[in-house]
Amino acid sequence: MKKRASSQGPARGKSNAPSRADKQHGKQSGKRGQAAGGPGRLRIIGGRFKRRLLNVIDAPGLRPTPDRVRETLYNWLGFHVGGARVLDLYAGSGALGLEALSREAAHVTFVERDSRVARALEANLATLSNGDSLPTQVVTGDVLHWLETATPAAGGMDLVLLDPPFRLELAAASCALLEAHGWLSDDAMIYLEVESGLDPVVPANWQLHRESRAGDSHGRLYRRHPPA
Repeated sequence: MKKRASSQGPARGKSNAPSRADKQHGKQSGKRGQAAGGPGRLRIIGGRFKRRLLNVIDAPGLRPTPDRVRETLYNWLGFHVGGARVLDLYAGSGALGLEALSREAAHVTFVERDSRVARALEANLATLSNGDSLPTQVVTGDVLHWLETATPAAGGMDLVLLDPPFRLELAAASCALLEAHGWLSDDAMIYLEVESGLDPVVPANWQLHRESRAGDSHGRLYRRHPPA
């Protein structure tokens, strides 16, 4: 994802949802260190862009998801990524979505509130594309507003990467909107990262598949089943 970045803001209207930077101002926990690429750098760890180094701008709380966390997640996902339609919410540096792109996802949509962070992500995608077209979209907007108002792709998303700002009670609302507004394919996988100690409220038809803890974060991977 990211991390811990200023997150989302309104795509087509104002939202009061706080950014990841706002979260950091209220929680100086040191949740994320920089990725192994070093300060200001993000290293892609797998797939066709493996070992590529990308710039990470200096923005409040912006820290790419560490290599170890990304490696664990993508080991869990295995063959589910290739050909998948992917949605990276609260994208920040886009570290998680970039890994999906590198592993041959069919399309990756990034949603990020902070316009400066979103532009930096677009610049990194342009660097990776080397003049070719990549199957990506970067949306500058508030996640909750966007999930409520945008039109989901036919068939829904196959993989959602969801890492909302901590301690701002955005996880449950984001999960509920994903389910209620038709964003998910029948057997979608949803990765949700929240602060340790939080028992996230997710739709009843999401089944916990894997989970892990790293520092003060708790990652859970869910598999969706169509509602009965």
